[in-house]
This record gives sequence, structure tokens and C-alpha cells, in this order.
Amino acid sequence: MTGPGTSHEELLARIGRDYYLSNHSKVEIARNYGLSRFQVARYLDEARALGIVNIDVRFPEAATDLDPASLAAALGVDRVRITPTGPDDRATREAMARDTAAEIMAVAAPGASIGISWSRTLDLAAGHVTHLPACDIVQLAGALPVPGSGNSLELIQSLGRHDGVRTWPLWAPLVVEDAHTADSLRRQPEIADTLSKAGALDSAVVAVGAWAPGLSTVWNRVDNRLRLEAANAGAVAECSGRLLDAEGNPVSSELDDRVLAVTVAQLKNTPKVVAVAQGAARADALHAVLAAGFATTLLIDSELAVALSGRPLPA
Repeated sequence: MTGPGTSHEELLARIGRDYYLSNHSKVEIARNYGLSRFQVARYLDEARALGIVNIDVRFPEAATDLDPASLAAALGVDRVRITPTGPDDRATREAMARDTAAEIMAVAAPGASIGISWSRTLDLAAGHVTHLPACDIVQLAGALPVPGSGNSLELIQSLGRHDGVRTWPLWAPLVVEDAHTADSLRRQPEIADTLSKAGALDSAVVAVGAWAPGLSTVWNRVDNRLRLEAANAGAVAECSGRLLDAEGNPVSSELDDRVLAVTVAQLKNTPKVVAVAQGAARADALHAVLAAGFATTLLIDSELAVALSGRPLPA
């Protein structure tokens, strides 16, 4: 039972503890807290959505020797590149950054227009890019400062230091306060030109996040109301601030109106899209991206590759 001063968040934590750690049934918890079983189920979902409860699944290393070509065929993409999962997230991200840099250099044909999104992995990758031909680099997502990391504008500027590279920066935050502010910014000539350029790309490199705490940098930039609104609308994946449900459909929410970034439709119009994702916890999110149909190459770590193996081809 809880006392009169118990906050809602503490109630969610206690219910999560009783269910996930103490193995109490939903019926027992409902009786102990004076709730219905359906309320308990809803509170458990809310606790996970808010990050009060986190579930971490680790896959055995013995299952990481998957054949990339077979996995690509099973998932319906042209190619899969698997980076070995390291001893911790930082080591894995650094290894994936080096492989991502190789992918950026591989898709950068002379005269091509290449879109680059932002994530901590892509931010690190820019430092490993050693050469680029004369091409256009288009920023696909507005700036989203993350403590200890750079942002999308700095990433584009870093790539623009290579001889002959012309950059198309997006001079705006990724997420703004309201739809009116976003509409106003979209009408600014420099921003409008970059967003328009994102509709005529030869290739793109984007990061995939899951709509859950710790699995999307955008998650931390919005309040609990919007997080839950999007989750209740079915959001499981986040890509450049755009949300997708499990079937790969764009999720309509307030966030979509407040984001300045490439759209799902523009990515679908791009011939080659490299999707970068790390960790088994992003398996559902990446599956949603595959269902959306715009990813042609996957750059994933071995833990995520294991989680994706054996899953049916997205419809």
C-alpha cells in the first residue's frame, strides 16, 4: 500500500518493482494497491514508457557469427554490415563510427548529393572520414545538443572541410516549442532550401532510435505528455525526429509538427539509405524502419543482428 503523500511516479516504481523484481502477479498487485488489474497493466506500460522501468536483454556472443548476405536477403535489403559488439556501449559506438565513416566514403560519388542525419555514432564517424570527392552534403536534421557530444551542424561543418565538398546546413533546432515556430522557420530561405534539397538525394545515412528512454536522443527533448501521446499512437521507432509504428507507418503526433528534419517521404524517395543502429533493444525500431521501406543498407552491431535474425520479412 502507499501513503497519502506517494507521488504517481513513486507508485509506478513500486508497481514495477513488485511485478518485474518480486514476481507478483497483476492480480496480487491490484489487490495490494486497491487498483484494477487493467490499471496495473496500464501503469506498467507507463513506467516503461517514462523510463522508470528499463528492461535490458543481452544476447550470447556465440550467436554473433551470422552471415551478412543471408541476413540481408532475409530482411529485404541490399546489404548488411555487422560490427562486432564491444565490451560496453562506448566501445561498440566507436567501432560502429569507423564502419559508418567507411559507408559515408563509399556512397560519396563525385557530384552526388548525400544526406547525413545525426546521432552520437554519426558524430564520431565524421572524425574518421579521411576523404570525400567533390559532392554536396545535406544536413537532414536540425541541431540537437547532447551533453558530451557535438550536434548535427558541427557534423556537417566537419565534413565540409574536405576539398570540393559543398554543404547544405539546416540552421535550426531539431525540435522547437510549437508548430507555429516550426512553420515560421521552414519559411526561412536557407532552411527551406536545405529541406527541399533533402527531397532530391542520391543517398543518405541516418540513425535509428527506439521510442523509449535511453534509446532516442529526441526522447529527452520532449515532455512526458508528448512521450506518452506518441507511444499510445503506436510509435516504436524514431529516425531524424520522425516517428514510425511497428508497421512502418508515420505516427501522427504533436512532435511531427515541431520537428525540422527530412521527412519519411523524402527518405523513401532516396535511392540508397544506410540505416545505422546499435543494440538488441532497437530491434523493433529497426524492424519498423524496414517495414517503412526506405533502408537499403543496414549498419548494425552483432547483438542487434542476432535480435533481427529469424524475424519475418517486413510486409
